[in-house]
Amino acid sequence: MSETGSDLGSADKRKTLWIVLALNVAIAAGFFVTAYLGDSSALLANGLDNASDAAVYGLSVLAITRSPSWKRGAARFSGVMLLIFAVGVMADAVQRFLNGSSPGGALMIGMAIVAGGVNLWCLRLLNNLRNKDVNLRAATTFSFNDFISNGGVVIAGVVVLLTGANWPDLVVGIAVACIAVYGGIEILRDAHRDKHN
Repeated sequence: MSETGSDLGSADKRKTLWIVLALNVAIAAGFFVTAYLGDSSALLANGLDNASDAAVYGLSVLAITRSPSWKRGAARFSGVMLLIFAVGVMADAVQRFLNGSSPGGALMIGMAIVAGGVNLWCLRLLNNLRNKDVNLRAATTFSFNDFISNGGVVIAGVVVLLTGANWPDLVVGIAVACIAVYGGIEILRDAHRDKHN
């Protein structure tokens, strides 16, 4: 990674994290509203994901000028949060499978396209930063995972519209949880590697 750019406590890094935090709060709120209106596990999963991301971005703002050990602790917390979120999403998908659901395909597609654009913006902002510490790398992982998840929701929404079935919504809800598991494990590994560098 390039050594050029500003230091870890720079104003541009803090500003970027605040912007990404605000965008994730807005996306999470949108996902929660559309998940309720659209009876969608995939939208709920993405809403919980963005809400947990927002909490982690807030933690990253606090961590940016702290000691390396504090930063590693914040990153570990981020990873554990993602794993807990994944368990909750899987439980919701099982409940919807057992009790039935009627997801709204058009609402899924519309919300996912909006969120995909916002997550791509977040990813671009984070990728422009240099000398990223473990928390900023975690933030980048979150935005990338979110963007991939949004694509899955669009595909599921199309299949729901074409078939009227609820299984595509449930599959994407579970897939988002699996992406969160992978991201959480990667963040925990990165924090462990950072400790030994």
